[in-house]
Parts: sequence; C-alpha cells; structure tokens
Amino acid sequence: MKNLLEVVEVNFPNFISLVRRYPIPVFAIFGLSVGSISHWILNDPDFGHLVWLVVVVMGGMPIIWGTIKGMLHRKFAADIIAMLAIIVSIITNDPFPGVIIVLMQSGGKALEDYAFYHAQDSLEELLKRSPRFAIRKNDGIQNEIDVNDVKPGDLLVVRTGDLIPVDGIAKNDQIEIDESLVTGEPLSKIKKINEIVLSGTVNVGDTFEMEAQKTSGESQYAKIVQIVRKAQQEKAPIQRLADKFAVWFTPIVIAVSLLGWLITQNTTTILAVLVVATPCPLIFATPTGIISGINRAAKNGIVVKTGTAIEQLGKAKAIFFDKTGTITYGIPKLEYLKSIGNIEPDILLRNLAGIEQMSSHPAAKSVLILAEGKFGKLPNPENFHEMPGAGVEGDIEGQHIVVGSENVFLKMNSKLSEDIQNAKTQIDSNGKMLAFVTINGNLSGILIFSDLIRPDVESMIHRLNNLGIKKATMLTGDNLKNANNIAEKAGITTVHANLLPEQKVDIVKKAKEQYGNVIMVGDGINDAPSLATATTGIAMGYGGTAISAATSDIVLLVDDITKVATAVEISQHTSKIVKQGIIFGIGASFVLMGFASLGYISPGYGALFQEILDVTVILNALRAR
Repeated sequence: MKNLLEVVEVNFPNFISLVRRYPIPVFAIFGLSVGSISHWILNDPDFGHLVWLVVVVMGGMPIIWGTIKGMLHRKFAADIIAMLAIIVSIITNDPFPGVIIVLMQSGGKALEDYAFYHAQDSLEELLKRSPRFAIRKNDGIQNEIDVNDVKPGDLLVVRTGDLIPVDGIAKNDQIEIDESLVTGEPLSKIKKINEIVLSGTVNVGDTFEMEAQKTSGESQYAKIVQIVRKAQQEKAPIQRLADKFAVWFTPIVIAVSLLGWLITQNTTTILAVLVVATPCPLIFATPTGIISGINRAAKNGIVVKTGTAIEQLGKAKAIFFDKTGTITYGIPKLEYLKSIGNIEPDILLRNLAGIEQMSSHPAAKSVLILAEGKFGKLPNPENFHEMPGAGVEGDIEGQHIVVGSENVFLKMNSKLSEDIQNAKTQIDSNGKMLAFVTINGNLSGILIFSDLIRPDVESMIHRLNNLGIKKATMLTGDNLKNANNIAEKAGITTVHANLLPEQKVDIVKKAKEQYGNVIMVGDGINDAPSLATATTGIAMGYGGTAISAATSDIVLLVDDITKVATAVEISQHTSKIVKQGIIFGIGASFVLMGFASLGYISPGYGALFQEILDVTVILNALRAR
C-alpha cells in the first residue's frame, strides 16, 4: 500500500501538468472512454451519445475557431477538412467520428510536440548543461564565482566531473577531457600542457588548472547555445507543403463527398469522406522528420540552424570551398627542420622545442608536435623573451638561442644575414613560411612551415560527387600556384585564386544562376559574405571565426571537413523520409476516400483508419533520427 501511494504521489503532478499542457486531447480521451463504456458496456447508448456530443462541441470549437482565424488571415490550411468534418458531425448528430477527429487533430499536435521534444534530446542537453560557475584561484586561494565573472587571464581550477567553464589553455599535462557534448566524439581525449580546452566539455580525469582565454559569452559553448536556440525557433519551410496541398486537395475532397452522397443518397457518406480525407499525416509528420534530421546532424557534430538548410543542402549541385582553414588547416605546420653546421638535427630539435614550449605562437605547437615521442622531459629555458609576431629567445643549458623570421635577424651582423640568404637559395620556399634558428649568434637551422591539406579531403570530394554534386570549386585569396597545388591534392579541378571577398561573392552568385542550389564552406571573416550569399553556407565552427558561424546556415562543431559530405547525406535521407510521408499520406487518403464515397466505410471506422494512418506516418518520420 505504501509503494502504491508513493507511485501516486510521484505521478499525480505529472498528470496535472499533462492536462494543463494538452487539455483538449485529454478531454477527448476521457469523453471517448466514458461514452464508449456507457454505449457498449453499460448498454446506455443515449448517455454515451450525449457525452460524445459534448466532447465534439466543446473540444471541436477551439479547432473550428482556430481554422476560421487562419482563413481570415488568408491562410488556406489543410485543417479546413478537419473543421468541416467536425461541423458535419455535429449537424448530422453523429458525434462519435467527430470525437475521433477532435482527438486526432489535437492529439496529433500533442504527439508532434512529444516527437519534437525527443527528437531534440541532444540539443536540449546542450542548453541544460551550460556551464554555470567557475573556481578561480588567486594567490593560492580558491573561490567559486559565477561563470559570467570569468575574465581572460584568470587562473581556474577544474575538478573531476566539472564542466570546463570557458575556453582556455591547460596548465597541467595529461588531462582527460570528454568532448562528446560539444564535438560528438564518443572517446575522451588526452590534453597536454598549453593545449586548448573548450567550454562545455567535461573533466573526466584528475583536477587540473587552466588559464581563461575568453569570457563565458565569447566561448565555444555560448556560441553553440545561441545557434541551438535559433534552430529551435525556426519553422521548417517544407511544412508549408501541407497548406499548398490543401489549396487543391480541399475542393477535391468536397467534390468527392458530394459525389458519394449522390451515389449512396446518405448524408453520412459526406462525413465519412471528410473524416478519411483529414490530412493529419501531412500536417504533423513532415516537421517531425525535419526536426529529427536536425537532431541526427547534431549528434554528428553538425548544427543545422534552420529547416530550410536541411531541405536545400541535399539538392545542391555545386559546392565551393575556401582554401586556408577549410581545405587546409590554416595554421603553419612544421614540414621540415634543416640543421646547419655541426649540430645534430635531434639536438637542434630538442633545444628548439625547449624554447618553443613557452611560446604562444601557433607555429610553436607544430614544433612541439614534431618533438613528441623523441624526447623525454624538455629542457626549461632561462631568460625567455617573446617578440610578438616575430620570434622568441632564451638560454638552454648555457647556450643563447634565437628563433624567428628573417626580419628578426636583419639588424644583426652582416655575416649572419649573408648566411641566411645563402641558406634560402637552397630551399624551395614558394608558398611556405621560413623561420631561422641561431645558437650563440651562429645560424644553426631553418624551419620550413607549410599549410598542410586536411586528411580525407579527396575521399570527401568523391563522396560529394556520388551524392549528386556536379562541380567542386576552391576559392582563395592565395596565389594561383599555391592554390593549384592544394586543389590537385584535394581532387578539386576548378580553382579561383587571388580573390577579394566581394569577388568570391560574385562567383557564388553566378553559380546560383547556373545550378540553383549551391553550398559554400569557409571559416574566416573574409568568407562570411559568400557564406551568406550561397543557398547553404557551412562554417568550420571548431576553429573558425564567430562571424562566419553567425552568417552560415550550418556549423561544423568538429574539426573535420568530411562532415560536409555527412551533412549532405543526412539532408538527402531526411528529405527522402519526408517525401515518403507525403506520398503515403496522400495515397492512403485517396484510397480511403474512394471506399468511403461508395458507402463501404462508415464515419466511425473512417476516423479509426485515419488515426492509425497518423501514428504510422509520424513513426516513419522519426526514422530520420
């Protein structure tokens, strides 16, 4: 007895909430049940008939009034058929099928709402898990503060199980982070000292310290939340197909119902035709499919901001890629380290990595990656000094080491400048970045950096071709020789180089005139205009700029360019399922209308058939998840 009371106490508030949220379907279910029990079990058909009549009048009036208001605003919606069915049910004093229509119409919306909620589990989870607080460490004292009070440069402590509050840099080595909620990757990642950690990810290892780089509002998680909220507020344009369908379908239904009355000479035939023709599957299944597709994309690290984007993406026939930061990594990668003089290459790399571990320059990380696995603990520099944008210097084991661009050494002795010029002539530096290393004033090494192409780009282009993309083009502000070199490796045949942002826009506009739907993929501020111009803009959100993410239709949260092809596949799969629902709903309605017009289906059975059809189509639409 105690357990039963506990169950009632837990579930009663949920039941009250359900009634408040969905009063009409709950009222319809209650009335349908009471009327059915009275009619068939208690052998009191008159009372059952009265209960059904009350339900169809009270439950149907909001539906009728809502449809009329839409018609007054020139919205010729598919709900008109349901409205007519309810009215005819009242006029003919046949309330049972009217109750089914009320339940079907209101219950269908409730079911859609339920499906919408569960189709967005991963998106809702992002909002629920938004970082709320941070632990700031100052002079050895830790204080819990609101996440909005975090400032760049703050030293923060992240305990085991805590969300990382803002984007920052790890100050400890070998920390373990779960990034699944942000990137979609199921496996945790090991982060090393000075690596970037993102807000919204979870510390699943030991407690560590980090330096905040951004405020809460500027961090990765805040951007994701903003995008998600916009996605939830958008209405998929494909939903309007139901209303367009109603423009010609409603007159046909009315004509068939009148024809059925002429054939059967029975007014219930009119009601039966209206009941089976109510296009609830078309109205409710379509948005469920669209939202399910958006959810599936989110689980793959792809945030689709609008229903329009997921519909149009799969129809595209041409795609444009920015080069730097999109096809390539966009940051300098150490391709080769050349030692000069008598110094051993490994000794040069060890000393160089020792200096660069203190640098904030992106090239420094590339040096450290090359040094990984070769050495144990790196030597710590003394008298370290960083020259912003130029280079670094410091002492390693008594030797003074300077690393930087050629400009750093211009003011030094002429012999050193001559050595640098001689070394440059021996290297093909076209399209590459060079840096130089001196030890105690002598040229000791040259670092060759290049912007490397991302892996699997060529296979992604092949996938896109198989998905119906007829033309892939690369747009870049870089010179033509470098662009052609990257494009050849990527399998892209058309290249436009030396472009300004407005020239990229012009090329995209011309392609839209030729192909209709086109896709633009980019990451930088200079890509924002062309992202907005394309039918569907896709931004590299992981390492891209905020403005490119804001102007795009789709954002890749994972630093993986191949997700572009995945997004196209999801779009095409979603559209296929939505179309299946439309074709099945229309086809089934016509078949049922034919039988009903000949008198083979009564209004009551017609309503039951339509309800089964509703549930079937909505469950089919959920397959898009």
